[in-house]
Amino acid sequence: MRLDHVRRLSGPNVYLSRPVAIARLDLQGLTGHETTDHPGFADRLVAALPGLTSHHCSAGRPGGLLDAMARGTYFGHVTEHVTLELSGLIGREVYFGRTVLAGGPGDYEVILECPRDEPSGSTVVERLIALAVRAVNGALAGWVPDLAADLAPVAAEYEAGRLGVSTAALARAARRRGVPVRRVGDLNLLRLGYGRHRRTVWAAMTDATSAIGMEAAADKRLAHRLLADAGLPVPAGRTAGSPAEALAALRAIGGPVVVKPLSGHQGEGVHVGLTSPPEVVAAFGAAAGDEGEVLVESYVPGKDYRVLVVGGRVAAAAELTAACVTGDGVSSVAALVERVNADPARGEGHDRPLTRLALGPAELGLLARQGHGPVTVPADGETVWLRRNANLSTGGTSRDVTDAVHPDVAGMCVRAAATVGMDVCGIDLRLPGVGSPPPAEPGAAGILEVNAAPGLRMHLAPCEGPGRDVAGDIIDLMYPEGSPSRVPVVSVTGTNGKTTTVRMIAHMLELGGLRTGMTSTEGVYVGGRLVHLSDASGPRSAEMVLGDRSVEAAVLETARGGIVRRGLGYDRADVAVITNVTRDHLGMDDTESVEDLVDIKALVAEEIRRGGHLVLNAEDAATAGMAGRRAVRDRGPAVRYFALSPDAPPLAAHLRRGGTAHVVEDGWLTEARGAARTRLLPVAEVAGAFGGQARHVVANALAAAAAARALGVEADVVAEALRTFEPHTRNPGRGCVYRVGSNPVLVDYAHNPAAVGAMGAFVERHWGRSGVAAVTLPGDRSDELVTETARALAEAFGRVVVYEDEDLRGRRSGEMTRLITEGLREARPDVVHHPAGDLKGALTSALDIAGPGEPVLLLYEKLEPVTELLETLGAEPEV
Repeated sequence: MRLDHVRRLSGPNVYLSRPVAIARLDLQGLTGHETTDHPGFADRLVAALPGLTSHHCSAGRPGGLLDAMARGTYFGHVTEHVTLELSGLIGREVYFGRTVLAGGPGDYEVILECPRDEPSGSTVVERLIALAVRAVNGALAGWVPDLAADLAPVAAEYEAGRLGVSTAALARAARRRGVPVRRVGDLNLLRLGYGRHRRTVWAAMTDATSAIGMEAAADKRLAHRLLADAGLPVPAGRTAGSPAEALAALRAIGGPVVVKPLSGHQGEGVHVGLTSPPEVVAAFGAAAGDEGEVLVESYVPGKDYRVLVVGGRVAAAAELTAACVTGDGVSSVAALVERVNADPARGEGHDRPLTRLALGPAELGLLARQGHGPVTVPADGETVWLRRNANLSTGGTSRDVTDAVHPDVAGMCVRAAATVGMDVCGIDLRLPGVGSPPPAEPGAAGILEVNAAPGLRMHLAPCEGPGRDVAGDIIDLMYPEGSPSRVPVVSVTGTNGKTTTVRMIAHMLELGGLRTGMTSTEGVYVGGRLVHLSDASGPRSAEMVLGDRSVEAAVLETARGGIVRRGLGYDRADVAVITNVTRDHLGMDDTESVEDLVDIKALVAEEIRRGGHLVLNAEDAATAGMAGRRAVRDRGPAVRYFALSPDAPPLAAHLRRGGTAHVVEDGWLTEARGAARTRLLPVAEVAGAFGGQARHVVANALAAAAAARALGVEADVVAEALRTFEPHTRNPGRGCVYRVGSNPVLVDYAHNPAAVGAMGAFVERHWGRSGVAAVTLPGDRSDELVTETARALAEAFGRVVVYEDEDLRGRRSGEMTRLITEGLREARPDVVHHPAGDLKGALTSALDIAGPGEPVLLLYEKLEPVTELLETLGAEPEV
């Protein structure tokens, strides 16, 4: 068995609403084999991974996988479970897996859930799958694989890439509140919300955190000054720029003292309880760093507390205990440290609720002052301190005391946060107790530090007492109850008409007063201006629009390719529009039938918010049927059908039930709700529809009207938008007519049988003759689909000029011309066809062939060369 490749879908996808990885396996010699064909295989695999015994598999109970292997199951399925087990062994908790046949009889795809915020550049899942393949192959070869050594570096990469405890808690809290969350790269930076409601948070630092406050908190000297000027209790202290000045400070203040860096953090370089000159000199050397200065403060007796202030109120408080071990009369200090570090809650840095204990220089120095070293054995019950400063970052522990905080202590902390100017901060205190008013005597209580971007670990998961939802408090500060985190999102998919429909909806929303972000195959637009030129119908462009803080509404073209290759770039649209589903892209990405296309495009219908709106084409059975899918029904959408005829069966039944639809009645675009009717606009006034003869444009207008009305756009605004939707400026390249000499040239992007048929029907209706077609088709379509599209061309046009686009999309030169020509002849032996080398030659030939006033259809791949060519020919836009 061989691993061919792995791809990731980072957004909601056809398998799961969460990210997944898809591994393509080639079973090679195992094709057709089952586990029962290889005696002893299951026993060897379970010996290597005993946790497999608890896997449920389809049985829904522990042992289900063992039963499946005993009955006989295929090896792709086994690899799925082995990967999930390996993932669990490194603490990467994911549970969803599925294995499906893909391509040939030995080709399988293993679909595996990924953590929501795993960095896109992470190789963890690829390494886990590769290790799983090796384990299965090893068990087949007769040996029990030892996976521990190979799993260790994968675990290290996972730990290094996962969100920190505080940031992960913020992400969970936001999602619980329905706030969209996206991690930025591999940073602990989260982008929350959509559009104008987008916010960012980095650990416990929000985008509203004062930069001045951050600087003040980081500069202990400045913070000390600000707090003292406000009358808040702070330890007596002074700065020292040399050992001599530090000793002078010791004499002036009197011992014991604390020596700390001016801009340190997380307890680094803090030396507590110093009384002798040698201690102070040594502490100065360790704490001065590059700045060459330290802060020498009086030591405040009492207990250590951390109070978290969020938005002007105390959110949580914890009593802190410095890093220590407790003797048992048998074990050495080093052994006791190792025992404490075995707690899975302890990790390196901030990746776990607690930090591992260390035996570094600071710890060894303190041990020596207590008469201990790493190999000494403390007495039973003896507390041996490894640190004097009570920081979680140096191995300390916490006990929740939130409910015990005296109002005067809370008020002091809130004043301290306001004095420094912080929306979220941690106040470090030393007091006799947090449950009584702070003592009035000088030096009996003190605010030691004000911490910007404070760690939340001690409050989320204290060693004693209840955890506090402090991450939720921060999210509530950013998004108070009742305030929105999203902008209206419309997602449009289908085979044909997506780009036009998206552009129409965006125009309606803009006229309705909303600054709109739009994605389409022609680029990303914000407020009607192009901001990114590309084929922007995938998830990256959706994220670009939703991350723009000026955007008040988003209209997203959502193409098949983006869904299949990366998933959706958003979650929970307000309105989903499916224009139609017809034959296109077959043979690509394992899409073999229209039913496969329906399953892919239905994701847009399934990923709407509960009670959102679903706009469906009642005249396309594949599209109309999406309303009945279970995943769609579970969302409880308000369905709005659209159709050119009010007699479309699902639409008529829908109206009888009191539903809403958009139809053409008596020459008007009409909104129907039950028996009620609201006329929007005469069909003859729809710009770009040529008096209604371009029926596909009318259908797009109905779909767009349904979407805009679902978002509350007024009927007169919808009508005005359709009336002013001039194609040359608002819908370039889609049904645009130019006059070249006496000939009209119709420019369109049609590239599948249904689209080509619609163009042919329009030409016949509008000009009363079929005209000439100059065509190219995309080379990435299957031979069968190219031939089918060519047949549709031949049925509509008796004379066709064929040219090849510059981008052959993997085809050999001349191959597409041959395929199209053969398809033309196959459908219509009398068709007149002419090969042309390029776009200019094709259009020139078509114009030469056409008679005076005869229309020419020009199909293209890239619009810019077409626009440039028409300019050189002196073409004039024609409405």
